[in-house]
Amino acid sequence: MSGVGGVSEVIAGQIVRRGDADYDSTWSAMLWNGLKPERFPDLIVRVASDRDIQAAVRLARSEGLRVAIRSHGHSWCGSPLRDGGMLIDLSALNACEIDPAARTATVQPALTGREFVAALAPHGLAFPAGHCGPVALSGYLLSGGLGWNSGLLGPAAAGVRAVEVVTADGDALTCSRSENPDLFWAARGAGPGFFAVATRFHVTLHDLPAAVAETTYTFPLSEVEAVTRWATEAAQRLPANVEASFMLSTASPDISAASPRPKVISFTGTAFARTRDEAVRCLEPLRACPFAERALFRQTDGPKTFEDLYGTSSGFWPQAHRNAVDTLWSDTGYETLMPILAAALARAPSEQSLILAPLWPASRDRSLSEDMAFSVLGETYVAPFAIWDDPAADSANTRWLRDTMRAVEPYGTGHYIAEADLTADASRARRSYAPEDWERLQALKATYDPANVFHTYLTP
Repeated sequence: MSGVGGVSEVIAGQIVRRGDADYDSTWSAMLWNGLKPERFPDLIVRVASDRDIQAAVRLARSEGLRVAIRSHGHSWCGSPLRDGGMLIDLSALNACEIDPAARTATVQPALTGREFVAALAPHGLAFPAGHCGPVALSGYLLSGGLGWNSGLLGPAAAGVRAVEVVTADGDALTCSRSENPDLFWAARGAGPGFFAVATRFHVTLHDLPAAVAETTYTFPLSEVEAVTRWATEAAQRLPANVEASFMLSTASPDISAASPRPKVISFTGTAFARTRDEAVRCLEPLRACPFAERALFRQTDGPKTFEDLYGTSSGFWPQAHRNAVDTLWSDTGYETLMPILAAALARAPSEQSLILAPLWPASRDRSLSEDMAFSVLGETYVAPFAIWDDPAADSANTRWLRDTMRAVEPYGTGHYIAEADLTADASRARRSYAPEDWERLQALKATYDPANVFHTYLTP
């Protein structure tokens, strides 16, 4: 029981204070990443209900504690872990209510994308959930959300109709275009700098793609220029429901048994369609690669399920590894960026590291990103991932990531807040937004959280 402003409120969940016997294990569980920053909240409140959230925020105010929020997911740079203050852990709140007739759903913050997709499928419905299955919807949606089929559907936040929040005063509010519209605008893109606790998201659903098909080509890294030229031109002829991306990585064991395995460039198109015939037809522009005979691996029109897609992504980001990630939006073409990134990958100290470059990650239709804090900041997008196992290699792999980013930053127009390495530079958070949106976020933070109860963006 905690005394708050002269009122006693019971928190049904668990309160773990620094120094408690179970603090270390609780702290460690707060971040998926094996690389955990040395930042320690004074207490961690593992809430059991919405009411617990309100009580926890009021407790923080009464004790003068700043608040960070965690649902569960990746948060590669560890935004939820701050020195001092309170960490509110929402991971027990993962309920989902689906209204098939209205084609809407209400989800709690810790429901994962994989769980949500699986729950929707029996109703013939879908939502552009994140590519990584274990990522909770809250941080994903608050950051804008670049997920499955977003080329057609836009960022996931475009499908959010309303958000229920707990404010810095401990009050519960509903935000939508007609109710508290400023908070609603911020909740769709502010990410880890959001100045309230999101407790429920009301979202619009879409028809489930009954057929998913995938075409992939993998070539030696030395082919980067030819592959980029061909794939970029071919991708211009793909319809919006085909998700296309480059990946620079180490060849998988089934492609090469050499030691060390060679570095490769892969290009994949994934079609989300109503029928198998439609899916195959959508991938037609990728069928005729003029140098296909040089591919180390080639699969055309391979049938897939969402479980297949999640299984593949889980292989790239397995649990218990150490990860560091950054992002860059750019208006420079992939023909310029990919050779620079390929040279960087060739120097990666870990064979698990990779670089993603999705084409139109948030849809070519920019109107789908309007009226929200999230915005598309460039024509191209890249995300280098340093992935390794050995703690002794932390410095080498972090240095590789920073060096890779320095090589392409002269071409940059901004970052994506969900996966930006906010510890790399004090400008990372600010440069994740259009200038006018950044100023609006700062003004709204001052309005809705004048006492600075909630931590703002992580800085170096």
